[in-house]
Amino acid sequence: MEIREFRLWWFAVLAMWTSLQMLEVAIGWEVYAQHRSALDLGWIGLAEFIPLFVLALPAGHLADRAPRRLVFAAALLVGVGVGIGLALVSGSGDTSVAPYLALAMAAGTSMALGTPASRAMPPTLVPARLLASAMTLRSIASQSGAVVGPALGGLLYGTSPSLVYLLAAGACLFATGCVLAMRPAVAADVAVTGDRQTADLHGVLEGLRFVKRTQILLGAILLDLMAVLFGGAVALLPIFARSILHVGATGLGVLRAAPAIGALLAAAMITRRPIAGRAGRLLMTVVLLYGASIVVFGLSRSYPLSLVALGVGGFVDLYSMNIRSTTVALATPDRLRGRVNAVEMVFISASNQLGAFESGLAAFLVGTIPAVVGGGVMTMLIALSWRRFFPALAEVDRLESLRPPPPAAVEAVV
Repeated sequence: MEIREFRLWWFAVLAMWTSLQMLEVAIGWEVYAQHRSALDLGWIGLAEFIPLFVLALPAGHLADRAPRRLVFAAALLVGVGVGIGLALVSGSGDTSVAPYLALAMAAGTSMALGTPASRAMPPTLVPARLLASAMTLRSIASQSGAVVGPALGGLLYGTSPSLVYLLAAGACLFATGCVLAMRPAVAADVAVTGDRQTADLHGVLEGLRFVKRTQILLGAILLDLMAVLFGGAVALLPIFARSILHVGATGLGVLRAAPAIGALLAAAMITRRPIAGRAGRLLMTVVLLYGASIVVFGLSRSYPLSLVALGVGGFVDLYSMNIRSTTVALATPDRLRGRVNAVEMVFISASNQLGAFESGLAAFLVGTIPAVVGGGVMTMLIALSWRRFFPALAEVDRLESLRPPPPAAVEAVV
């Protein structure tokens, strides 16, 4: 945090995640309160997923061609507009789902444009020897936002949903100011290569081909995707808060913050005791434990037990995110970082929204509790079988030993 540009970037990520979590807790409660439909919650997740899926790869290519700082700032300004738009819709008294779906798509667009550029910046803001610590600090920023955002959103929702949306817009505006105040080196703003990158389909898909051929990256990203897709219970938390645990909007905010609190504890532990070895096996173990925590949460009728289950899930998930993000950062050449981070976003960030749709649809078809418990069991089975599909990932030992392939190998891949 002694490096000025990284410090500004860190505060921008913190403010962005705080804003995002405030929006999600308020939208989820407001939409479910109006119609009491699990499927509506699923539609919100799908509306966020569509632009992420469609725009992520082009946005990754943009992050490798244009100044990453400016791309990130532009995406944050879209987030400001989303918060203001939601405040206007909520204040108008309109109870239809359509305006929320449209603004959810705009939020997905903001994430699709900004995430590849944002995630590609840390490796060029800090020395390589500090990169693992930088990834942990990035997790601390996002998880701190995931604690503050839901708690603040849940507390203020009773006063006015519009107030929550406007404060979220203000947080995004603050993040924009932090990003624009940065003065990074050229390499931190955009990948510099000896040849001019083309904007054709071949260039856009370079990151996807690189991940496909790099089995360690593919295995780590796919494993997280499966865990999020089947083990995602967050989208259904409004149902648990209102109809199962009976804790109201404030209780919903605490439920949403519980995984982030667990993640912060894990981040503090990793900071004191970094992952020393056997990282691949540890990744599969923590995904197994994540699935188990989802099963416990789905079966729980006790509010404290539900909080503990979500906290444990966040704790082990932070280890998974840290291993994956460090692997992506160290095993990817800088000229492809924007595009590879875009692929990661499609698989991970977008799968949060697709997982929300899957959870909402499953809850609509078979019931909330069977959907959550079944998803947790599926996650556990996937973690147990993953070593068979990706043995190279299971054999990864020390993360700091990972390196990008030599330039000739990268050219052969793409």
